[in-house]
Amino acid sequence: MKVVILAGGFGTRLSEATDLIPKPMVEIGGKPILWHIMKIYSNYGFDDFIILLGYRGYVIKEYFMNYFLHQSSVEINLENNEFRFFENKSEPWKVTLLETGLNTMTGGRIKYAKKLVGDEAFFLTYGDGLSDVNIQETLSFHQQHGKAITMTSIQPPNRYGSLSIEKNNFVSDFLEKPEGEGSWINGGFFVCQPKVFDYITGDATVFEQEPLNELVKDKEMMAWKHQGFWGCMDTLRDKNYLGELWETGTAPWKIWED
Repeated sequence: MKVVILAGGFGTRLSEATDLIPKPMVEIGGKPILWHIMKIYSNYGFDDFIILLGYRGYVIKEYFMNYFLHQSSVEINLENNEFRFFENKSEPWKVTLLETGLNTMTGGRIKYAKKLVGDEAFFLTYGDGLSDVNIQETLSFHQQHGKAITMTSIQPPNRYGSLSIEKNNFVSDFLEKPEGEGSWINGGFFVCQPKVFDYITGDATVFEQEPLNELVKDKEMMAWKHQGFWGCMDTLRDKNYLGELWETGTAPWKIWED
């Protein structure tokens, strides 16, 4: 089963880190966030990836073209220019790097994957979000309900303290950044049937607008409520937060064994 990852946006809200590289290549603990996302899926045995390229896609191409080298020890004979790789630590991944255009919107990028996905269900997610969501459970849920798309839904923590104020302006309760107090939102980590492609008209289609709204109207969308960890790298603050979790050994999304 293929895993489709959106990796073509400009990352303007993280411009401090994305002037020279696409956002999915911004590193957490010395590895691109894209690598972390792929490790999540790989942990459940899903190793066939389609990366949807756009802004500075060549950076992602170069990373994977050199990945085997970077994950290996190398013996080089300078006299005759012979070399040998050994002790390679690469994952068993198949990675397809698909050009989808610089200014193509999210829906348009997804549509480009249709020719590679074929008639089978596929995973879909964003190249900037991490979670400890159980991928196998989302797939089982999707297979049971039989609709076109399953969206992992999350309740992000409130970034600000919450006050309960009585009529006389006395504060009756205060919670510092309460967890999961807001509405359920789109957390990515979709499971899709190929019919999802039928809701996308062209390159200018924003997946989160007309396609998802039409899927809702047609009662073709189901939500997998995830109440565990979810983090999106939208800003420098988010990047630093995720990096701190990794460096302190407390990253909830690290569900794989080293």
